[in-house]
Amino acid sequence: MKIREIMTHDVQTVRPDDSIRRAAALMDELNVGILPVCDGRTLVGVLTDRDITIRATSAGLTPDRCTVAEVMTASPRYCYEDDPVGSVTELMAGQQIRRVPVVDRNDRLSGIVSLGDLATDAKNDRAVGDALERISSPSRPDRD
Repeated sequence: MKIREIMTHDVQTVRPDDSIRRAAALMDELNVGILPVCDGRTLVGVLTDRDITIRATSAGLTPDRCTVAEVMTASPRYCYEDDPVGSVTELMAGQQIRRVPVVDRNDRLSGIVSLGDLATDAKNDRAVGDALERISSPSRPDRD
């Protein structure tokens, strides 16, 4: 099975120059915790609700003045729409990430795949269970 068969299509995006207030409002409206950041249809980053909280709010940045580019995760992990589900499951488990942007072979955003998509639609329940366990295992704080 290929990722294109289970991914979420028609994903909303934000631009690097959008404010984090706009991004947060869009997350609230869509009930999502991640938005791909695109320049046109080219993926340049991802923005999560955690990015906003940790990199902006805790630093005292003003939501209307702080841009997505200032707090997004640049050069995010992504997969191709024709990648096998198993390889993306391994990517997610190895990197401990729950959502991965999906691009076509022209590197244009075509969707996003989440652990929920894998759990709902993938046929290999054991692989998904193993991935969930690896993704969810506690990590060490990155504090000194």
